[in-house]
Amino acid sequence: MKSKLWLVFAIVTTVFWGIWGAFTGLPTENGFPETLIYCVWAVTMVPPAIIALKLVDWKLHRDKKSIFYGCLIGLLGAGGQMVLFHAVTQGPSYLIFPIISLSPMVTIILSYTFLKERTGILGTIGIILALLALPLFDYSDGSETTDYGYLWFILAVIVLLAWGLQAYFMKFANESMNAESIFFYMAVTGLAIIPIALLMTDFSEDINYGVDGPVLAAAIQILNSIGALCLVYAFRYGKAMVVSPMTNAGAPLITSVISMIVLGFVPGTFKVIGIILAVLAAFFLAFDPGDSEIQKKKAAK
Repeated sequence: MKSKLWLVFAIVTTVFWGIWGAFTGLPTENGFPETLIYCVWAVTMVPPAIIALKLVDWKLHRDKKSIFYGCLIGLLGAGGQMVLFHAVTQGPSYLIFPIISLSPMVTIILSYTFLKERTGILGTIGIILALLALPLFDYSDGSETTDYGYLWFILAVIVLLAWGLQAYFMKFANESMNAESIFFYMAVTGLAIIPIALLMTDFSEDINYGVDGPVLAAAIQILNSIGALCLVYAFRYGKAMVVSPMTNAGAPLITSVISMIVLGFVPGTFKVIGIILAVLAAFFLAFDPGDSEIQKKKAAK
């Protein structure tokens, strides 16, 4: 069972992020700005961090190496989110999000090169299918002819690199520190960036502070936070080059399904193709025998 713990945590992350993705835009539609949603998200990271540390008897790694990697992981995630806020004001989201969705490629390349991770045939097929599926979930033909310049593209690539590096370092740090400490420092750095989010907020506009604003945002963002904690655990027990594409393809799949059932959203052709590829990718990744099975075969020869 322990060998499949990564799969359990990856599935929880995928489900929670899928539900989060379907409803995350509601507070913004109700007049609560995205920058303040970030602030709410940062606060929702605190309860899971406290609970996680309590489960390990408050064994927080306080050495310089752990603090460095924990804060680095947090800054790459939260910083990428801040850059994304600015990117969507500079360019078309239908191009920005497909670019960002390819961040698992960075994780796979780094994990293959430096962590020497390998996978079997099924896993390789799953990774390829997941990478093919990711851009399709946010694809649009973009009939607009507006010239947005190049800044949006540079910012999108920065987010892609930040989130790809975050996943790699999340796996790397798990080798020397516990997952609970990693998540604690992620929460701390998330909170530290709140002042920047506040500076980016236009308080001159009407802001909805009602139940369907910050309260709804908190209820939705806690799913994101719990999913992030489970992702750290998934990286502890599984391979980064498998966990990253699986969660990044599976979550949009669930988001699409919920959007179709609950919100009445009818996906286009490309999103349907993405859904099919994501299902196949998740199947192959979940049932790939991995290194252990390959090594057993080699040992038997």
